[in-house]
Amino acid sequence: MLNVLWAAFFALAFVCGAANGRLGEVSAALTEGAAGAVTLAISIAGLMCFWSGIMEVMQQSGLTAVIARRLLPVLRPLFGKKAAEDSEAMQAVSANVTANLLGLSNAATPLGLRAASRLHKISGSEGASDAVLTLMVLNSASIQLVPSTVAAVRAACGAKAPFDIMLPVWGASAVSVAVALLLCRVGRAVFSPGESGKRR
Repeated sequence: MLNVLWAAFFALAFVCGAANGRLGEVSAALTEGAAGAVTLAISIAGLMCFWSGIMEVMQQSGLTAVIARRLLPVLRPLFGKKAAEDSEAMQAVSANVTANLLGLSNAATPLGLRAASRLHKISGSEGASDAVLTLMVLNSASIQLVPSTVAAVRAACGAKAPFDIMLPVWGASAVSVAVALLLCRVGRAVFSPGESGKRR
């Protein structure tokens, strides 16, 4: 779907450029944009490697496991009784949430896939279970203690204090998580599974 959208954007840009006699400017913008994207990716690579290294050190030292254990009492009520009783599932969920807390979405993705796979397996349902949907919501609106990715982009764009967004990020992410989980609870009550195990 994204490929179709991008192709449509490119086609529309060229059609509009040709219609207005500015096809040269469109071509130049395409070249500059591609070069700018590569430059941005290279400039943020250093900071991303640094925070990924910090995450790896935390994992090897056992600190992430400690954080994950501390999060378990908070996470268990969110994912239902069946998921809460499965230690493997909750450990995977906790590890995923920990990575998101540190703003490491690249590290959180494989952890989230593993957690979703385990939650789906223990649910026994054909479609996405409430626990899997809750995990997806929690990933989409996660609290970030260290917004490393955003800070890396800001540093690459010339921000003198790339981490001065900490307080707004904490506030916005906390509110978004609270609202998302509340809506998830409401949705669970409205669209609860029927006797066949499928959603009504």
